[in-house]
Amino acid sequence: MLTRAPRGTKDVLPEESYKWQYLEKMFRDVCRQFGYRELRTPVFEHTELFERGVGETTDVVQKEMYTFEDKGGRSITLKAEGTAPAARLYIENKLYALPQPVKTFYITPVFRYERPQKGRLREHHQFGVEVFGSKKASVDAEVMSIISTLYKKLGVENVELHINSIGCPKCREKYNNILKEYLEKKLTNLCKTCVSRFDKNPMRILDCKNEDCQNQIEDAPLMLDYLCDECDEHFEEVKTYLNKLEISYIVDPKIVRGLDYYTKTAFEFISNEIGAKGTVCGGGRYDKLIEQIGGPDVPGIGFGMGIERLLLTLENNDIEIPKQEGLDIFIVTIGERAEKEAFKLLYDLRNEGIKSDKDHLGRSIKAQFKYSNKVNATYTLVLGEDELNKDVVTLKNMKTGEQEEVKLSNIVNSLKNRL
Repeated sequence: MLTRAPRGTKDVLPEESYKWQYLEKMFRDVCRQFGYRELRTPVFEHTELFERGVGETTDVVQKEMYTFEDKGGRSITLKAEGTAPAARLYIENKLYALPQPVKTFYITPVFRYERPQKGRLREHHQFGVEVFGSKKASVDAEVMSIISTLYKKLGVENVELHINSIGCPKCREKYNNILKEYLEKKLTNLCKTCVSRFDKNPMRILDCKNEDCQNQIEDAPLMLDYLCDECDEHFEEVKTYLNKLEISYIVDPKIVRGLDYYTKTAFEFISNEIGAKGTVCGGGRYDKLIEQIGGPDVPGIGFGMGIERLLLTLENNDIEIPKQEGLDIFIVTIGERAEKEAFKLLYDLRNEGIKSDKDHLGRSIKAQFKYSNKVNATYTLVLGEDELNKDVVTLKNMKTGEQEEVKLSNIVNSLKNRL
């Protein structure tokens, strides 16, 4: 057990990390183009934040959180999702006193105790965006357009945007009564999870993944037919803005999302390219969350995108992430004096921004050249006793095989000009 990672976690190897770095840079660049700034929250929070924010009836709170008591007797939970911590940060640091809206993004690990599956681990990682302080439908469309832009830049095409409105507390109360009246006759044929949701959150039953339950409720009344005027107008405006941007979407009245804080807009990006049809990104509006966890009445909207799922989507679309370039230069040394001089030369090269390395295992000259090839060095520099005495080095272009002598005392500037 000591030398095995816990079930549901995965190491990122040095030869794989360039993919993560590429996606993280791409996401940061897109967010900054849209005027979003990065926030970072702790890897654990007080358990109550998720219970009040995410909702006690959700699967996340009931079944999936990593919760423990710390040495001070406080109930602590590893970050189960990104929105509630971002909302807590907004309140605690009084970001509501800044010019609104506050547009933020984050890259974070998320912890869920669930059955590990392809693209979804117990420790997985998310890109996320949260906007606080605007009720405008234009912000909803902007948030979705960030995802659309990211997919476009990555070359992902087989992803569909599904949107819905799940109303506000005012119109949802009326709808819940109608829905419960419909569901009451079906309860004996629904799964235990659906039955447990009936009293507190009947809308979540529509989101059940059990095929038998879906067959039972296929003609259930839908929230879209019971929206109040404000929610209906908001949803129509969201569609108008998406149309303006020429972002295709499907109105999917059974999208309710799995967290209690959502209001009005709910959306998912769905792909067929991860082994089975599944959500690769989801989010929505949460206009009462800030108030619900102790802050002022401030609206919000955001999304979370699983990085592991994004990597899987790229892989299944045969999209190659560009590999990082190798070293600019590898120094082959002959003799002890040259080895020590090369160590100082490395320091000078690196301080000038030149990616460089040398042998640290006492390899033979032939083995050093082989290693230079393996690390994909652009140039190999040979330094020995004779070269030191003559103030020259032999510089070999590893791609063309061409060799030339270069002044050792001028090697740093010479390499800067070549690279």
